[in-house]
Amino acid sequence: MPTPGDALIRDLHARLAAAADPERAPQMQAYMKSQMPFHGIASPVMKRLTRECFAEHPLDESDWLATAATLWDEAEHREERYAALALFRHSAHRSAARSPERLPLYRHLATTGGWWDLVDEIAQHLVGEVLRTHRAEATPIIQEWAQDQDLWVRRTAILSQNRHRTETDVDLLDQVLSANLEDSLHGRVFWTRKAVGWALREFAKTDPTWVRGWVTEHDDRLSGLTRREALKHF
Repeated sequence: MPTPGDALIRDLHARLAAAADPERAPQMQAYMKSQMPFHGIASPVMKRLTRECFAEHPLDESDWLATAATLWDEAEHREERYAALALFRHSAHRSAARSPERLPLYRHLATTGGWWDLVDEIAQHLVGEVLRTHRAEATPIIQEWAQDQDLWVRRTAILSQNRHRTETDVDLLDQVLSANLEDSLHGRVFWTRKAVGWALREFAKTDPTWVRGWVTEHDDRLSGLTRREALKHF
């Protein structure tokens, strides 16, 4: 029997197909180095389409979670994964999205997404909100992710406090960053070096003294890229 989520997915697919730009699509795919094709839909149009579609198909909590997961796992175009992330973040389900029970699913999104445009949103908006609102339950998981075998799970951990500002757990930030320097697994990969520098740069907006001291303390383990990113606004 069809569910409300099935109707949402059918409607969303129709809207995306109608808005597709065949000339723009290959350019977007090439820029993003994506194996998954694009429809070629600009970000402002995507935001409008998803907002209108979600408003016309309200979901209860179980339908919301299953629908977002299905959109992600069955995506044939990258915009469908962008739409899935927008549905995971929908304001009507903010409390459920922040539950620590979501973390295994968010890890799945990071490993299957496997690229910065998806992983950075997962890290900062989904995982970051779980961590900010459920410190005790989420912190041990983030500590584990910071040493995961998967590059993108590590990047998720590194960026998970980027929006926390004065609520940042500085001890956790230190642990996560220290686990991902030049001598670590994936430590020489661009996406790791950039993420560590970005995390430091963001926290420098809140506590520049701490960041400058941390960079000095770990200077022999930092890449030039990480150091430049960390101190970019000093």
